[in-house]
Amino acid sequence: MKLSLNDWLKNGWLIEHKTSPQEIEDLFRIVDRDLKDCEVAYLSADWRLNIAYNASLQCAKAALAVAGYRTSRESHHYRLIHSLAYTIQADDKLIIQFDMFRKKRNISDYLRAGEISDLEVREMIALAKKLRRRVKEWIKS
Repeated sequence: MKLSLNDWLKNGWLIEHKTSPQEIEDLFRIVDRDLKDCEVAYLSADWRLNIAYNASLQCAKAALAVAGYRTSRESHHYRLIHSLAYTIQADDKLIIQFDMFRKKRNISDYLRAGEISDLEVREMIALAKKLRRRVKEWIKS
């Protein structure tokens, strides 16, 4: 049985949230800043992936806000990523890829530096750009 966002709310994983056009605009300004900054070549691959990951996370946050929710503190990033299945109807492949980058980012942030490849950075940037486009389209519809 697939849960709904309302089920997530009942489980305490989400909080009802009334968004505004300004909030969504502000989130996309963060996305656009991060998409620009993650392309800076002299930054480490670890940091560039982290920046592109944050851009993707803000896209998920915007979609969830438009749906009328925000995440609770527990498993915040995990919930944002998986909420994309309910908001923009992201497929399992996208969710799995995004969640894999969440785990990679956690390793590079908290355990070991130098674990991220340039290929992974390019893949994360491509995912962030795809999410930006899909979330914007979803919001318009």
